[in-house]
Amino acid sequence: MAVPTRITVVGVGNEFRRDDGLGPAVITRLKEGRATRPLPPGTVLASSDGDPGRLIGLWEEAGLAVVVDAAHVHPGCPGRVHRLELGEHGVRRPGAASTHGLGLGEAVELSRVLGRLPAHLIVYAVESGDGSLGTGLTKAVAAVVEPLARRIEKDIAEYHAAVPPKRHRR
Repeated sequence: MAVPTRITVVGVGNEFRRDDGLGPAVITRLKEGRATRPLPPGTVLASSDGDPGRLIGLWEEAGLAVVVDAAHVHPGCPGRVHRLELGEHGVRRPGAASTHGLGLGEAVELSRVLGRLPAHLIVYAVESGDGSLGTGLTKAVAAVVEPLARRIEKDIAEYHAAVPPKRHRR
């Protein structure tokens, strides 16, 4: 069976709910960085409102899917990044965070049941400070956009280096 090579990065959130706009902000930063730090061909960068059906559609058949989302944690530390990995050996969770909505968790479970999980899923949940109406990230959350974009670029490079080159079909 062929190893899936498609890479998808999804920024979940709403740019009109302050820190909830973190996911789309990271996607914007990755798109801006493509000129000087190109991603592997075919890498998909997308924003989503977190609807489970749309998330599954974005990461279906991906070898690597990276999801960035704001997390509402009480008490929280705005700007703290949590990383969760789901790969062939199950979940590796070096920290705990709860995402702001059930959409992401539901999408993962539904994908599992339907057999549509990506081969490797990384979720970055960043603790938010302000989810009120309005635009612009708080200072603490805005400070993680660039380092998080760089970390995602590193995740993509590591995955891309580890995946065997595509074989021509006969």
